[in-house]
Amino acid sequence: MSRPTLEVADIIRASGDSFQEKYGSHLAWPHRKVLDAILRCRTSTLGGHRDRCVRCGHQAISYNSCRNRHCPKCQGNARAKWLQARSAELLPVPYFHIVFTLPHELSALALGNKRLIYDLLYRASAAALLELARDPKHLGADIGFLGVLHTWGQNLEHHPHVHYIVPGGGLTADHCKWVSSSGRFFLPVVALSRVFRGKFSAGLRDLFRCNKLQFHGSLQKLADADCFRQFLRRLFTNDWVVYAKPPFGGPEHVLRYLARYTHRVAISDHRLIAFKDDRVSFLWRDYAHGGKQKVMTVASREFLRRFLLHVLPGGLVRIRHFGLFANRKRRATLTRCRVLLGATMRTDPREKLTRKCPACSGVMLVVERLSSAQLHFHADTHFCRTRRFRDDTS
Repeated sequence: MSRPTLEVADIIRASGDSFQEKYGSHLAWPHRKVLDAILRCRTSTLGGHRDRCVRCGHQAISYNSCRNRHCPKCQGNARAKWLQARSAELLPVPYFHIVFTLPHELSALALGNKRLIYDLLYRASAAALLELARDPKHLGADIGFLGVLHTWGQNLEHHPHVHYIVPGGGLTADHCKWVSSSGRFFLPVVALSRVFRGKFSAGLRDLFRCNKLQFHGSLQKLADADCFRQFLRRLFTNDWVVYAKPPFGGPEHVLRYLARYTHRVAISDHRLIAFKDDRVSFLWRDYAHGGKQKVMTVASREFLRRFLLHVLPGGLVRIRHFGLFANRKRRATLTRCRVLLGATMRTDPREKLTRKCPACSGVMLVVERLSSAQLHFHADTHFCRTRRFRDDTS
């Protein structure tokens, strides 16, 4: 994919100061850290390295990445490494994609209690899947799955939801038999929605009783027990959205699909199309009207405000494994599943990811680490040599 002509860093560079002047009192240090990291990413400020091709000797200097998980430029390599590790864990069965979404009424509360609410979203939705799958009226099996937390919609507004990738089947309680689900249907979404709503509401009630929730601004009235009880009652009378997509094919399709959802940030640089007169235009899909692609234009400060809504608290894990695939037992249960499915063990494909030479497609290896000062000296030397050459030939 070609490098985009416009980047989030360009918008921060041009409008970051005015944005911080307006919203400075509302910005926590993680927000400032993200802005600074994106601004310095792949610049001489972070240092760099000299690479040399082992085949043709071509050399190139590359700047270091910031490695911040909210940076649009740093997720490609992380995604490739993660997908490479996961490819050995895929089972030879159909996979389903299920999405749990929080009601819009919870958005403000979630923004003020990100760690608690996002963790509860994970726990309630995963528990709903595990409970219904174990029910003999449905699948009657223990299942395993992975989830990816997203907090944004296509327009960058706050829209917390979890994407789950679930194999079509599971193990009996004694782990002696593999139970396959229907090829077209996994679990009823209406039942999932109701169980999810009940578990989330109960968890929210427990957080309130333990005085763990914070109420800011217009939400301060919810600190009153009666008001909070009424708030929960209104939430419970509405249907909560659970969406199940049709199953996709084998392991290769699953990997391609996962690549679209893991290690994503609120917006990629490739969706930015214009930055003019302090206004940003970007592409988005209007799923309320058939998924049509449209262009949205907002003020640069509003763009940055929306972007920073999706900065996660430090240490909050975005990608989680549940049930049979929980980290502590994933290796053993995957082996058991393969035995029962009569599938051969997939080899672990984790080979070192290497950079390709632009001249001959050979392997580029790092031959020298360069500090920020060395990069500045190199740039000055290169400029002087070019200037001297031009003066000598004039």
